[in-house]
Amino acid sequence: MAIVRKEVDLNNLPKMTEEEKLRFDAIQDKDIDYSDIPELDDRFFKEAMLASEFEKGKTRVTMRLDNDVLAWLKSKGRGYQTRVNMILRAAMQHSDSQ
Repeated sequence: MAIVRKEVDLNNLPKMTEEEKLRFDAIQDKDIDYSDIPELDDRFFKEAMLASEFEKGKTRVTMRLDNDVLAWLKSKGRGYQTRVNMILRAAMQHSDSQ
């Protein structure tokens, strides 16, 4: 399967046709199927980050990690690079507080 990447300019969305507007307006909240969206639990809110935390920007880096360290990071599930960043941020904040 090929991956297709499309970018959307949210400030310049295509105009809806009159037919699309009518169909859209006819949809009621009770008709929307949310069954494939997981509920937000306490863990989500505990781990959630404010949008302002992402405004700092990121820089792509290449680093070498010990095999067992990388295996441990990946064993925790998806998002191991984010975990690396969070671990380094915690270490940075801890060192700044001393």
